[in-house]
Amino acid sequence: MKKVLMGNHAASWGARLSKVKMIAAYPITPQTHIVEELSEMCGDGSLDAKFLKVESEHSAMASVISSQSTGVRSFTATSANGLALMHELLHWAAGARLPIVMVNVNRALAPGWNIWVDQGDSLSQRDTGWVQLYVEDNQEVLDSVIQGYRIAEQVNLPVMICYDAFILSHTYEPVDIPDQDLVDKWLPGYQPEHYLNPEKPSAFNGLVMPDNYMEIRYKLHMAHERAKSVTNEVGQSFGETFGRYYGAVEAVECDDAEMVIAISSSATSPARLVIRELRDKGMKIGLLKMRMFRPFPTEEVRAVLKGKSKAVVIDRNCSWGKGGIFADEIKGAISNQEDMPAIYSYITGLGGRSITPDLIHEIVTEVESGEPPAELSVWKGLKQ
Repeated sequence: MKKVLMGNHAASWGARLSKVKMIAAYPITPQTHIVEELSEMCGDGSLDAKFLKVESEHSAMASVISSQSTGVRSFTATSANGLALMHELLHWAAGARLPIVMVNVNRALAPGWNIWVDQGDSLSQRDTGWVQLYVEDNQEVLDSVIQGYRIAEQVNLPVMICYDAFILSHTYEPVDIPDQDLVDKWLPGYQPEHYLNPEKPSAFNGLVMPDNYMEIRYKLHMAHERAKSVTNEVGQSFGETFGRYYGAVEAVECDDAEMVIAISSSATSPARLVIRELRDKGMKIGLLKMRMFRPFPTEEVRAVLKGKSKAVVIDRNCSWGKGGIFADEIKGAISNQEDMPAIYSYITGLGGRSITPDLIHEIVTEVESGEPPAELSVWKGLKQ
């Protein structure tokens, strides 16, 4: 079945098709439509789930931690300062190894007050222990929610699906909605090994002494290492069943490329146009779509960039006092490796400013000029 859906409703359909049993709902622009649509699905009986209205995002995360701990597939959604309010409990969810899936609609953090897109909200949570996936279009929103549960439940880690405010959340696109029976076969019901069960009493989230804490954290880290291969396996399996393939990264025209643009989320789409136009003019240029950020797909990035002359990283974010976050991570991934490109770091599009094909063309032209990369990230698109 095909429908024309806004990105937020695509997320709602992803949760519905995943047969979530508990939804913690607190509206915040621009994710409000997600929980509104889910409330209607619960109200009309098309989704058999507990719809819990809470008083804050902190309570929303506390609620899904509680329900997931009882063995119930759980879902919530948030954005920006709402995600920031969850910060403490994000650590609890990951440390408890709970396979929660949450949608975060990427929105600039206040102040100044801004409801438009940049990635600073989710990237500021990068060390909380959540798998993070950044998606390009509304179809990928729906597909990634479903895949998120299969990834999460294999590695016992929470998964955050991130997509751009308004560019996707409020924009309508044709979306293929898979048949429920097919989804049920691909994503069976949640069968946890450990959960709160009166018939099998267990202790959860207790005090951990120095003799054991480090080992627990090592297991958390190793689960993230496993999540890389699981994400690729899940994306391959999803493609074999539904015809749309996904991975931790996507390489486009990179085999013979001398220059590669690394980019994420909805800005990938205009970058695809630029790559095609420049290829038609004879330029050897490729595209590296960064879908997974945590765990960082180090091996995949190295494989794509090996042998290239230049890599242009376009970030819709900034680590204050450091620079573009994806650029910094890519630099770290290729450091001490042979035959790797110079990294050109650009920051643009913060607070909802457009990343257009013309802007990407301008960046590529600058990099092509032969100048060495700037020591720090270059801010592009500032008003004079």
